Amino acid sequence: HIVPNTTMPIPDKEGNLEHTWAVHQLYTTSNFAPSNWLVNFYTGGLNHQVEHHIFPHISHVHYSKLAKIVKETAKEFNLPYNEYKTMRKALVEHFRHLGVLGQKPELA
Repeated sequence: HIVPNTTMPIPDKEGNLEHTWAVHQLYTTSNFAPSNWLVNFYTGGLNHQVEHHIFPHISHVHYSKLAKIVKETAKEFNLPYNEYKTMRKALVEHFRHLGVLGQKPELA
């Protein structure tokens, strides 16, 4: 969950967020290695974080197919769809981001 390509929207003065719950998931989650069957197998589909958050009660075996639909729909409505194509890229960015947060804790 700690990756730099996501954003955490800030609530307004009344505590309301700008977007709906599902759109909020698109802003705050990111997939990693979505095409890697081995990562998908060992993580139980959790490399599809976007779909996992939007459809928590659907089996992970459907996430790859759902991902195509969610990605196309996000693009259609000009919404973010965050993903790292490889596990390596996701890990590098994760640890780089932890380093930034360690040096600037106010960003956390």
